[in-house]
Amino acid sequence: MPYQADSQRYERMSYRRCGRSGLKLPLVSLGLWQNFGGVDVYETGRAIVHKAFDSGITHFDLANNYGPPPGSAEEAFGKMLAQDLGPYRDELVISSKAGYGMWDGPYGDWGSRKYLVASLDQSLQRMGLDYVDIFYHHRPDPETPLEETMGALADIVKQGKALYVGISSYRPAETREASRLLKEMGVHCLIHQPRYNMNDRWIEDGLTDVLKEEGIGCIPFSPLDQGFLTSRYLKGVPQDSRAGKAHGTIAKDDITEQKIERSRKLQTIAEARNQTLAQLALAWILRLDTITSVLIGASRVSQLEDNLRTLDHLDFSDSELAEIERILQA
Repeated sequence: MPYQADSQRYERMSYRRCGRSGLKLPLVSLGLWQNFGGVDVYETGRAIVHKAFDSGITHFDLANNYGPPPGSAEEAFGKMLAQDLGPYRDELVISSKAGYGMWDGPYGDWGSRKYLVASLDQSLQRMGLDYVDIFYHHRPDPETPLEETMGALADIVKQGKALYVGISSYRPAETREASRLLKEMGVHCLIHQPRYNMNDRWIEDGLTDVLKEEGIGCIPFSPLDQGFLTSRYLKGVPQDSRAGKAHGTIAKDDITEQKIERSRKLQTIAEARNQTLAQLALAWILRLDTITSVLIGASRVSQLEDNLRTLDHLDFSDSELAEIERILQA
């Protein structure tokens, strides 16, 4: 039976404006960094994407190198577009990125004009699209002039290959300069995608101020610290986790007793709020008005459903925030 989206989907989600732009994003967006590659079960990923869209998630985030193998997540999503989501293309915000190693030789990495333009062309081909809604430079390039990288992004917008552009993992000064250069080229920097969670709060040291001043939205990745801010690792390492998989992105040595103890204390607060630890961690990020959306991953539909219940309780009391801060500063 052909896929038909739930008619009540937009009643289940709230949306925030992305910086100083006309674009709104759902409070929760779905990232395809993990669990959608060629090594994963396609139908599982397809069911997750169906559930996400049926729940009002309109933003799906990819990158050229997502998999594994690199490129396979975009191929899988392209197949889902062809099979299921094609009729809803104008209701979707699809993003991709380039900035990490994608092919051999000197032109398959970092931030040159040649790499960025070629990479986006390849991404569009893999997904069967004429354009993406957002195209990011995935990380700062210490060797390529920022003028060249931002010039490539601006040209990509003017060529119609992306509606908006953004940056990821840029520090505050780099972000301000990137925004300035894009403005001079007649293009607004729509959004920044930094790593941010309870265990990694670097954006609070200057970046959020720059984003407010420049009118740039913010969509953090790794909001659950790749599972550390869930109950997943409190009793060992599950075989299907990012630390348990052979192709996972967490080394078992990264699972420290300090992190586990912090998670146990935070879970106590979550339980008092009738939330899971993951729901608490996501709601804590969304407390900031600088945050446009929070970017989650999912390995099964039930995990996505659990994270979406975060939206049922986003408010914090002053005492809750103070207790969380005490735990995080310990």
